[in-house]
Amino acid sequence: MNTTGTLFKVTLYGESHQPAIGAVIEGVPPGLAIDETLIAKELMRRNPKAVGTTPRKEADQFEITSGVLNGRATGAPVHLTIPNTNTKSKDYESLKHHPRPGHADFVANEKYGGFQDFRGGGQFSGRLTAPLVAAGVIAKAMLPMAFSHRLVQLGSLTDMDQMDAYLQTIADEGDSVGGIIELNVTNMPIGLGQPIFQKLDSEIARILFSVPAVKGVQLGTAFDGASMKGSEFNDALVDESGKTQTNHSGGVSGGLSNGNPLRVRAFVKPTSSIKKPQETYHNKEKERKTLKVEGRHDVAIARRAGVVLENMLALVLADLYLQNHAHNPINSK
Repeated sequence: MNTTGTLFKVTLYGESHQPAIGAVIEGVPPGLAIDETLIAKELMRRNPKAVGTTPRKEADQFEITSGVLNGRATGAPVHLTIPNTNTKSKDYESLKHHPRPGHADFVANEKYGGFQDFRGGGQFSGRLTAPLVAAGVIAKAMLPMAFSHRLVQLGSLTDMDQMDAYLQTIADEGDSVGGIIELNVTNMPIGLGQPIFQKLDSEIARILFSVPAVKGVQLGTAFDGASMKGSEFNDALVDESGKTQTNHSGGVSGGLSNGNPLRVRAFVKPTSSIKKPQETYHNKEKERKTLKVEGRHDVAIARRAGVVLENMLALVLADLYLQNHAHNPINSK
């Protein structure tokens, strides 16, 4: 449902145009320093302010109402809430009967029998990634790893220095593009994950596919290794620490972290809500009609999705990190 994690657990709540969104975070060790300034900084990294991002701007002035005292975690669940203050619900009235192609409008209506909050996409909206970013900042504070991300492709563009001009052209066409984001995590310990059902790579894929608009996840060389031979793909060990000469496996062997950097790429699809008119089925009029989507939407969600993916990755690593410490071998001496 709306909860992820075993020992480090995050429960998400809220919808795009409801009064607030937020998260309840369990498993935060008592005494952990909670830096609200850092949370605010990460939320600002997620906020739109560049060419190709939505004109909807939320202050994201969060409040922590439980689990923190004098800047330290108390051991109780941390409750963090973020008000929604800049909504224009009237822009979505027409979508009740005219679902957007590529969006969740149709399937949500079928699943919830028309009772869903359709405004701004409701609980399917990327707006709900804001509290997940905040939770990820808390997860990072528990971990010895270092996180980074970079945008490596937008549509057909691979020279990110030309991004503004390229996205302005797409915006003028009333269209959108997808993109590829690379995530890197260094200072990885060895042994995070399980051999079968909680493999590190499968958990990474699960958490990243939970982000709206993510349609592909790969670790290391992945599909580009299809033409390689085993002698080329194998990551040969160079010393007793587990360091390897190459990193085609992206830092994961047998479902466990092997101590080398995690290298993950995610494909974020083009935004479904575009200005360009589209012919799509109208549920009330029982025929295909021209749909021109109103509202405020990103030309390229990928441009500001990197910070979301980075912090989502931190959530799963924090959970597996706690599990790893809980299941350390007992010294029988």
